Amino acid sequence: MKAVYDLTGKVVLITGGSRGLGHATATALLSRGARVAIVDIDPATPDIAARMSPTDAIGAVTDVRDRSALDHAVALAVERFGRVDIAIANAGMLSRGATLRSSPATTIDDLFAVNINGVVNTVNAAMNQIIANHGQIVLISSVFAFLNGMGAIPYAMSKAAVEQLGRGLRVELATHGVSTITAYFSLIETDMIKHGVDDDPTVVELLSTTLPRPLLKRLQPAAAAAAIVDGLLYRAPRVMAPARWKPFSTLRGVVNPVLDARLANDLRTRTILSELDAR
Repeated sequence: MKAVYDLTGKVVLITGGSRGLGHATATALLSRGARVAIVDIDPATPDIAARMSPTDAIGAVTDVRDRSALDHAVALAVERFGRVDIAIANAGMLSRGATLRSSPATTIDDLFAVNINGVVNTVNAAMNQIIANHGQIVLISSVFAFLNGMGAIPYAMSKAAVEQLGRGLRVELATHGVSTITAYFSLIETDMIKHGVDDDPTVVELLSTTLPRPLLKRLQPAAAAAAIVDGLLYRAPRVMAPARWKPFSTLRGVVNPVLDARLANDLRTRTILSELDAR
């Protein structure tokens, strides 16, 4: 299949672009001839962007929870590069494993503010530019949009919300010649997963009750970034990596009720959740 979207010269705004998946995606796009505006709360963001490319990358220190700050970041990108063709709403957070009952209200509020409101803010801030240039929007969801979210319910809820946002935008923006990609990834080898999952033996054990070992294998940021780039080249409505998750997603309506019932009655799962509940 021939690619229908040439990335050469396109301007891409990426939130959470200073590290992890966002940084890997920015690097991959630069190698394709795109120009990138990295938006991140990290104070070192401008320096990180300058090291990536002194001519084709800029960095803006921005909190995605602040819509006006995102408007400013978009304006900076337009001032520097003349336009914005693609917006990638990548910034996100993962709180420590806990049951909903043991999760502080402030932690849930912060997670929703970044993972949901931050994504909506990013889309809305870049919307007029994307429409004017018949561009693309990329939303980073997760396989946890369709897996049982026990032990991380707010995170799973936020990724399901992103999935719904992607579905709606795909239809709403089609008349403007805009494509919307929803990306679903498993556990990516990033600091967020290291601190939120790998450093917590209880969470690792809980995941092992739900998923077979092959599905727990970590995905490298460069591999996830390559999937996003491929999605942009072909204006795909969604990307999913590793590909082994596709059958699970397709069959979720059949598999999930059965799996939920098994987990609800599984003694090991109940024991682990009791440990999380006691935190």
